[in-house]
Amino acid sequence: MTHSTYASRLVAALAITAALTACNSPMPAGGSGVLPPDQREPAGADAHGAQAAIAELALPPQKPLTPNPEYVRFPRYVGTLGTRQIEMKLGAKTDDPSGVHGEYRFAGSPNVILVAGDRDSDTLEIEESNDGTHITGNWVGKFAPDGSVSGERMNPDDSNGQPFELRPAVAGAGLPPLPGGNAADAAKAPAAPSLEPAPPAPPKNSVGGTSNVIIGE
Repeated sequence: MTHSTYASRLVAALAITAALTACNSPMPAGGSGVLPPDQREPAGADAHGAQAAIAELALPPQKPLTPNPEYVRFPRYVGTLGTRQIEMKLGAKTDDPSGVHGEYRFAGSPNVILVAGDRDSDTLEIEESNDGTHITGNWVGKFAPDGSVSGERMNPDDSNGQPFELRPAVAGAGLPPLPGGNAADAAKAPAAPSLEPAPPAPPKNSVGGTSNVIIGE
């Protein structure tokens, strides 16, 4: 046997041995779908947070938020968000010079949406939450010299922008009519709740604030 023939047979034998060895090796991950014991996650492990996500989805929805009595004396604004009428109470935070917080609601709704953020000079930037936990929107606006504020409300990802216009409310005044509305629509608009109690009715037979005055015929 020549040296070259022996070398060729040796190479072929080594190739066959390597192939047989590979056949007896454990399957790599993704082959049979079964990981070696040393690569498996402990029993009960939450793979990629799936169990936590399922548990969160299984939780009952939180109750809608109702007006906070602490905000009843906050400055009140009325106006529109998109084409809907809203009322907002917005006041300064006691622990943050530039911080503001409060709540707003759509006309006719008993539920409120919380807002909190900052006012820097004439710029207003606030975030909203309809459950007190998750951010559901962002507001960016500018204050005018007359105290009104206008700007845009967006979803948390800055999509679906809607214009808003708010002005300081007058106690007992109704919500402003929708853009393009007429006098009949304005008359049907629900009245915004007053911040101040209504003055007591004057006593019977009173004139100019003086009671017990008998008016002659």
